[in-house]
Amino acid sequence: MITLGALNDLNGIRHGFFTRENGVSTGLYASLNCGYGSGDDPAAVTENRARAMRRLDLAPERLTTLYQVHSPTVVVVTQPHAHQQAPEADAMVTAQPDIALGILTADCVPILLADAKAGVIGAAHAGWKGTRAGIIAATVQAMTTLGAAPRRVVAAIGPCIAQRSYEVGPDFPAQFTNERPDDGDFFAPAHRTGHFMFDLPGLITRRLGECGIESLQRCPNDTLAEDTRFFSYRRATLRGDAVYGRGLSVIVLRP
Repeated sequence: MITLGALNDLNGIRHGFFTRENGVSTGLYASLNCGYGSGDDPAAVTENRARAMRRLDLAPERLTTLYQVHSPTVVVVTQPHAHQQAPEADAMVTAQPDIALGILTADCVPILLADAKAGVIGAAHAGWKGTRAGIIAATVQAMTTLGAAPRRVVAAIGPCIAQRSYEVGPDFPAQFTNERPDDGDFFAPAHRTGHFMFDLPGLITRRLGECGIESLQRCPNDTLAEDTRFFSYRRATLRGDAVYGRGLSVIVLRP
């Protein structure tokens, strides 16, 4: 489990970005696969999620995750729900203690946020589609509705695909730069002519700053490059693997 100092320094906040290590899943899912939608044995996923919760001193049923669809939709969580009742959304916020907000990723960006003074936390899944659609601003706005102040919010960006691993095609940048020309800052020429290397966590860092967040820390890990530590959708695709696991990122208010 990886933690970042920016959140560790806050009273009443626990968090963790879990690696793929120390679980019970086997094969391409080895070993701490926490995604029921991955096709893995559900019993193994249940045990993996329980192991993650034990690291945070919480009962397994306190973990709440989403049916993630790369949307700008945010839900306010007032009580934990079973994964079978997971709402279709890509971010959650809560002011309730002992509810573990969990985000599942395999290259996309997990974002954990907290205003410790207000007692409000958030967790977001930000792929390129959700980022373009506005998931970050929507999450910060939902936290504000619960009493958070953006200038007090601390944000942590977890393990995700790094720019050096994220090649995109010739037409991809225009999906951002047609509306925001300055988003061209996050595309560098690739070795292949006409292709680009995309800095998704860099773009997300800018979006968080635009929301008024002043305190932010980024995890330096690259999910595609670090095979033994992280699951990666793109790595699975490049290898021709039919399936891949999901890593879990969690934040929780402790009374």
